[in-house]
Amino acid sequence: MRIDRLLAITVLMLNRDRITARELAEKFEVSVRTIYRDLEAIGLAGIPIVSYSGNRGGYGIMDTFRLDRQYLTFDDIISMVTVLRGVNTALENRELDTAIEKITSMVPGNRTGQMAQYFDRVIVDILPMGYTKRQKDQFKMVHQAVIGQFLLKFLYRNSRGEKMERTVEPMKLIFKGYAWYLFAFCRLKNDFRLFRLSRMSGSRILEENFELRPKTYEKIWSPPPDKVKAVSLDLKFSSKVQYRVEDFFDETEIEYLKDGYLRVRVSFPEDDWVYSTLLSYGEDLEVLAPVRIRRLVREKAEKIISLYKPDTQVSKP
Repeated sequence: MRIDRLLAITVLMLNRDRITARELAEKFEVSVRTIYRDLEAIGLAGIPIVSYSGNRGGYGIMDTFRLDRQYLTFDDIISMVTVLRGVNTALENRELDTAIEKITSMVPGNRTGQMAQYFDRVIVDILPMGYTKRQKDQFKMVHQAVIGQFLLKFLYRNSRGEKMERTVEPMKLIFKGYAWYLFAFCRLKNDFRLFRLSRMSGSRILEENFELRPKTYEKIWSPPPDKVKAVSLDLKFSSKVQYRVEDFFDETEIEYLKDGYLRVRVSFPEDDWVYSTLLSYGEDLEVLAPVRIRRLVREKAEKIISLYKPDTQVSKP
């Protein structure tokens, strides 16, 4: 509907310094001429639109303008509060609690019961299963260092099990693949690094601020598609792990065979995570192709078997 698009354009311009008509046309999949008509309608509604010329030209809204609560629907408020409550399961932040209360107060009195019923049925919890109090305290400390731009010192265990003390400039917290990571500039390695929070210990904030460096997580860890080294896998799963396969892979990647097996053809960036994921299925997965990965998985499995031979002495702790 046009009214929904007009409101979306207004919110988008409020959140940006300026945006071009062509960008708006591509985002909402309409013509540039339609966007011009929309901008005219928004202006006629009393919202002060500013036009900028030159290389950085485009359209924006005067800084002094703000949306009134009447522009937020009940569903908008529910969505915002749901996400904020989910974030605060980790932060337990008083300021965020206050923000949630302010937004919640915008719900009409006759719909508070409906909102309470929704929160009884829907929960967003961004913490991984089994998160301990120590991990939660560490998360809050890292978050404080990121927001305040304080140096952070901690002991880090890398993927090879090596431990080393790091002093970093914490730049961004990232939730990816069921785990929390810290994007930071490591002063020991003199380079940008991605640290998994579960491998950090003894964290402490230093009373020293730092200036944000120009590089961002998106630029460093989001290389162009043609630069990503991916491997195409042909996998055959037992029906015993069907639930895991359906949880993990897209339905378009799964073929259900007549004998009950499931065949999956998928591409992943090749790294240790891929190998550990394949091995986690044990005897319920056979790698059909490529031969190189099939051989590599077999070699890793043989090393595991060698640890459990009858004549192998149990290692003492």
